[in-house]
Amino acid sequence: MSDNTQPEQNQDLTGDPSPEEREAAQAANEADALSAAQAELAVLQAKNSELADSYLRAKAEAENARRRADEEVAKARKFAVEGFAENLLPVIDSLEAGLQQPDATAAQIREGTEATLKQLRSALERNKVVEINPAASAKFDPHQHQAISMVPAEQEANTVVGVLQKGYLIADRVLRPALVTVAAPK
Repeated sequence: MSDNTQPEQNQDLTGDPSPEEREAAQAANEADALSAAQAELAVLQAKNSELADSYLRAKAEAENARRRADEEVAKARKFAVEGFAENLLPVIDSLEAGLQQPDATAAQIREGTEATLKQLRSALERNKVVEINPAASAKFDPHQHQAISMVPAEQEANTVVGVLQKGYLIADRVLRPALVTVAAPK
């Protein structure tokens, strides 16, 4: 009697899976990998969307901050002299009051002018405008003085002989240099 049993076509004699089973297993692995990749893609797309939203919000906030800063700078420029002008108003009031005195004597005019000059100097000092008035024999400083001429003098060369016009500083910056004559070298 012969054995009519033949091995099934899907399984070879060694016990290894058949090519169809391998393909099915490979397809299952690929399906798992595909679903894992799709899940990862969904997570990355969500993260991308979140980052894009954060970026747009940060960009909008930066634009708003820049716009507010520009507005503040514009206001600062527009009203920069407001405090200075307020300090000068009493000087104007004094000058107008002096002009309303038609019968004032020369002494009264001088007294009023001196008081008004004192008010003006006070207003300038409150706004950090400082006088440059070098004393005679002070060393010539080209950063604060402008030499009009050099004159022979009995003092050291390159020192101030006289002041023709006072200068002014504003917050340590020269607004106008003092016009001076300087001692010439001997």
